[in-house]
Amino acid sequence: DAPAQTGGWGGNADIDRDRWGRPLVTPPDGGKPVAYTRATTFVDALDSKEGLMRWKARMTALGLSARPDLALAIQSTSPDDKQGLDRVVEQALDAAKASAAATTGTALHQLTERIDGGGTLDGLALPDEHRASLDAYRRATEHLQWSAVEQFRVHDELRIGGTADRVAVIDGASVICDIKTGSIDYPGKFAMQLAVYAHSKVYDHTTGERHNDSPATDLERGLIIHLPAGGGSCTLHWIDLTAGWEAVQLAAQVRAWRSRSNSKAKDKR
Repeated sequence: DAPAQTGGWGGNADIDRDRWGRPLVTPPDGGKPVAYTRATTFVDALDSKEGLMRWKARMTALGLSARPDLALAIQSTSPDDKQGLDRVVEQALDAAKASAAATTGTALHQLTERIDGGGTLDGLALPDEHRASLDAYRRATEHLQWSAVEQFRVHDELRIGGTADRVAVIDGASVICDIKTGSIDYPGKFAMQLAVYAHSKVYDHTTGERHNDSPATDLERGLIIHLPAGGGSCTLHWIDLTAGWEAVQLAAQVRAWRSRSNSKAKDKR
């Protein structure tokens, strides 16, 4: 097999996508590129969303309390105006700085990519707390041997495409690694995501070719690199990919059932 592809800083930004953001992948036997489901979207099939909904409700309440004008806007908007109400809710979320953590997390993620791609942080005016986080990342991962950074992978049977943050060679195997800057209290979804990558092949979007990892991929365990935004710490956590892959199979069944159900509903119209 060919050596593993290394994305480097900037990763796979050149991969073509459709209007919904789905990666366009050339089929194994050639032909016109087709849209593959993003790995994060696929594993969402088993996510109850309860935690996210509660978090958004809390942030909306905080935003409305901080912005009386938004509370007034809510009262002046018709209950039937769903789009209008949605806009005010989004403004309330922004007022509560609900997107700040995500923005910070994305920035940290890109900076770690720069570090592992051989770049430097010299000359960057980084806040002390974030520089401390990046220093902690260096210390926590300095013993790891990266074979790939931001590597795009595809699972053709399930038609999934996504980018593995890192691939490391550990104990003679290629281990899928993922950097998380938020909470890791619910590891099930992460196990599914990493299991998808572990069972996928490396995809070269410039040629449409697929390659297996060398050495072979560890299908039993993956590694979560927890870099909480502004926390000044970084810890490594093994995650069970065997259980994650079982859940992926269940997610495939759920998605297939939903597709059939939606098709039948349309036929009745």
